Amino acid sequence: MSERESGGRAAVLMRQAGGALGEAVLAAVVAAVVAGIGLVAFGRVDWPAFNSSNVTRALTTVGQVAALAMLVGAIVLIRLRTWPWLAKLLSWGGISAFVTVTLGMPLAATKLYLFGMSVDQEFRTQYLTRLTDSAELHDMNYVDLPPFYPAGWFWFGGRFASLTGMAGWEAFKPYAILVLAVAAVVALVLWSNLIRADWAVAVAAATTAVTLAYGAPEAYSAVLVLLLGPALLLAWGALYRPAELALPTVLAAPGVDAPESARGGERATAGGWGAVIGAGLFLGVAATFYTLYFGLAVFTVCLMAIIAAGLMLRERVGALRTQRHRDAAARSTAGGQTGDALTPGVRVPGVWAVLRPMLARLVVMGLVAGLISLTVWTPFLLDFLSGKASFAGGSAFHYLPESGSRLPLPMFEFSLVGVFCLVGLIWLVVRAGSSRRAQALGIGVLAVYLWCLLSMLATAAGTTLLGFRLEAPLYALLAAAGVFGFVEGARAIYQVLNEPARFRVAAAAVAVVGAVAFAQEIPHVLTNEINTAYTDTDGNGQRADKRPPSAVSHYAAIDAKLREQTGRPRDETVVLTADTSFLAVYPYYGFQSLTSHYANPLADFPGRAAEIKRWSQLKTPAELVAALEHSPWRAPDAFLFRRSGDEYTLRLAEDVYPNDPNVKRYTVAFPESLFEDPRFTATEIGPFTLVVRK
Repeated sequence: MSERESGGRAAVLMRQAGGALGEAVLAAVVAAVVAGIGLVAFGRVDWPAFNSSNVTRALTTVGQVAALAMLVGAIVLIRLRTWPWLAKLLSWGGISAFVTVTLGMPLAATKLYLFGMSVDQEFRTQYLTRLTDSAELHDMNYVDLPPFYPAGWFWFGGRFASLTGMAGWEAFKPYAILVLAVAAVVALVLWSNLIRADWAVAVAAATTAVTLAYGAPEAYSAVLVLLLGPALLLAWGALYRPAELALPTVLAAPGVDAPESARGGERATAGGWGAVIGAGLFLGVAATFYTLYFGLAVFTVCLMAIIAAGLMLRERVGALRTQRHRDAAARSTAGGQTGDALTPGVRVPGVWAVLRPMLARLVVMGLVAGLISLTVWTPFLLDFLSGKASFAGGSAFHYLPESGSRLPLPMFEFSLVGVFCLVGLIWLVVRAGSSRRAQALGIGVLAVYLWCLLSMLATAAGTTLLGFRLEAPLYALLAAAGVFGFVEGARAIYQVLNEPARFRVAAAAVAVVGAVAFAQEIPHVLTNEINTAYTDTDGNGQRADKRPPSAVSHYAAIDAKLREQTGRPRDETVVLTADTSFLAVYPYYGFQSLTSHYANPLADFPGRAAEIKRWSQLKTPAELVAALEHSPWRAPDAFLFRRSGDEYTLRLAEDVYPNDPNVKRYTVAFPESLFEDPRFTATEIGPFTLVVRK
C-alpha cells in the first residue's frame, strides 16, 4: 500500500469513526434524558403494586404503543427521505422510551430492580454497593482482594449512585434501566451505519424487545446482547474482505453484499480498519462487563477468522486455476512461446499474502480489546501472578440446570417469538451464500450452538461453560435475522403476487401489530422477576406491596449498633454472616461469600468454610479469641447470627455440583458460651444476634 493510500484511509477512518462516535454520543444523551425524565415521572406517583393490580400493566401497554408509534414515524420519514434529523430524534427517543416504559412502569412502585435482592441479584447489588462506597476496584465481598468478576458495569453504577446521592441498592434500578436505554440507542446508531436506516430502526427495535424479555434481569450482560449483532457485522467485515485480494477473478457467490471496495468505492472506505477498531472496542467492553459473553464473542470472532481464511484460500485456488487456464490459452495463441509478457492479468498472491491482512486485523482487534480489558483486570492479574493469594475454591462454572442439558431451539416453540425466530433461521440459511449480514449473524448463531455443545461436553471434565446463559444472545441474533427475513420475504411475496397496491400496507400492518403483541407480553414474561421486586424487602426495610417486611427491616438498627460498638467506618469492618443481603445494603466486608459460585477464587472459599466450622467446635472463649487472632485471613470484627435456643447459627452453603440444585445448605452452630467473655459484646436485634469483638 502506498503512503498516499495509507494516508487516505487514515483520513477516511478518522472521518467515519468521528461521525459515528459523535452521533452515538448525541443519541446516548437523548436516551439518558428520555429515560431520566420517564423514571422521575414514574417515581412521583403512588402506583399500586404490580403483583396486586393491573393498572401499571395497562399503562405499560399504552407507553409501549406510543414508543412504537414514534419508531414507525421515524421509518416513514426515512422512507420519504424528509426531515432526516427529526427521523433520527424520533428513532432515538422511541427506542429509549420503549426500554424505559417496558421496565420502568412495571417497577414504578418499588425501589428494587427485577429479582429484587434475591439470589444472583443479591451479589450484584452487593457489588454495586461496594463500588458506590469507593471508586477503587475491589472485590465485592472480601477485604484486601482485587475483583474477580468484571467491574466495568458496576463501577459506572457506583459513580452514578455517588452522583445522584443514592445508596447502591437504591441506584441499581434507575441505573440499570438508564444504561439499557442508552445501549439500545447506541446499537441503533451502529445498525444505521451498517445497513439501510429504515431497516436499522426495525432491527434495533426487535433486538431490544427480545433482549428486554429474556436478558433484562442480568442488566450488565443485556448491554452486550444489544450490541452483539452490529459488533459481529463489524468483525466479519474486518476479517472477510475478498475484494482486497487483487485476484484475477473473485469467486465470491453472485450477489454477495461485498465491501464497498469491491464495487469500485475503495477510496471512500477505511479499508476495514474502522470495523477492526469497532469490533475491538466491543470485545474490550465485553471483557470489562461480563466474562462469559466476552468468551463467546472471542470464540465467534476466531470462528469467523477460520471461516474467512477458508473462503479466501478457496478463492485463491479458483483464481490460480483461472490464471493457469489463461496462461495456457496465451501460450497456445503465441505458438508455444513462454514468458511473463504472455501472462495476462495480475499474478495470484501466495497463501501468506492472502492471510496476512486478515491476521493483522485480528491482532489489532485483540490489542484494542486487551488494552480496554486491562483497565478492570489488572489488579486481579497482578495479585494472581505475584502469588500473594492462592487460586482455590473457584466454582463459577459449576452449574448445570435442565435447560443447560439441551440445545435452545426457540424457532420451534409455538409462540410469536418462535415464529419470528423461525423466519430468521430460514433467512440465514437461504441467504448464507449471498449476504454478508446473513453470514455474520449466521456465524454468531453457529457459535452459540457450538458453545452449548462444548459446555455439555465439558461436564465430562467436571465443569461447564454455562451454555444455558446464552439464550438471550441467541434470541437477539435470530430476531435481527427475523427482521431481514420478514422484509425480504414480504418483498418476494409482493413481487410474486404482481405487486398488489395494498400489499405493502398490509405487510406493514402485520409487522406493527406483531410488534405490539410481543411488546405487551414482555411484562408477562418477566412476571416472576417483577413480583420478586415487590415481595423482597428493600434497604429501607419496606416491601413495595405493603405487606409485612422480612427480617431485612432490622438491618438499619444492626448497622447503627455496629458502627457504635466498633467505632469504625463500614468499609473497615469485616462481618461474618449468612444473611449476606446485609452486605448488599451496607458496604461492610464479609468474611465468607454467599456461595462459592460468587466467591473470588483468591479468597479460598472451602478453606474459610472449614475454618468457620472449626471455630464453632472450640470449647472456650479464650480458644476462640486465639483462633481468630491466628486466622489465615483477616478475622471477623463482628458476627451476625440467628439464634436457635442457646446456640447462634449460620446457614452456609457448599458446592455439590454436578447435582441440581448445585448448592447444599448446612447449618453451623456456635454455642452461646463461646462469646460469654468481656472481649465480646452480644446484642439481640429482632431475630438476629450481633456479636462484636472488642
